[in-house]
Amino acid sequence: MDGRDVMNHDVKSQVSDEALVARRRAQIVAAATELFSHQGFYRTTIQDVAKKAGVSAGLIYQYVTDKEDVLLLVLLSVLDSYKTEIPAAIAGLTDPLERFWAAIGAYCRVVDQRREATVLAYRSTKSLPDDRRELIKQSEIETNGMIAACLSDCVKAGLMRDVKVELVTYQLVTFAHSWALKHWRLKEVCGLEEYIAEGFDFFAQALLTPKGRRHQAKIHGRT
Repeated sequence: MDGRDVMNHDVKSQVSDEALVARRRAQIVAAATELFSHQGFYRTTIQDVAKKAGVSAGLIYQYVTDKEDVLLLVLLSVLDSYKTEIPAAIAGLTDPLERFWAAIGAYCRVVDQRREATVLAYRSTKSLPDDRRELIKQSEIETNGMIAACLSDCVKAGLMRDVKVELVTYQLVTFAHSWALKHWRLKEVCGLEEYIAEGFDFFAQALLTPKGRRHQAKIHGRT
């Protein structure tokens, strides 16, 4: 992931060079994700993160204020990945249904690429102060909005039935997260692409109108 995506989320840095801050923070995030996931947030020290990242603890403190800053950057890095990958996946697509499936697929692939951080978000968000948790929540709502917009467009086009968009969006997001949360077992059952395809079929059966089913068949006929 491009380190520029985890730049300035209310985390102060003593360094003014944005490119350098991006590189260093991406380096710190990668090390911290592994350590927080394997040995826990509370048992991991800044010194541990520094050693894993191959830098000094003093250098880390040039880019963050405390360990909570590091955790915040780790969690937001996943949300920032969605904000990058979903628009890239739907760019150039005008068909509402194609955009919807592309957005969900992109979300699932980010989860696969960031499985440890995804699980960490469920486990460790509570370790952040209230204001930082609120930042995570707002970023999640913003990210989910991209999925919700694609779903709403399908409903407006008559391709999907009228549903409570935000509720269904969370059901879709939870489906994607389950690939990380239950990966220990799911990896024995299927690969990522099969998991996505089965999910598409499940949600298609639940959401598509007769018009949507006909349209889906046409899409499959072109691929």
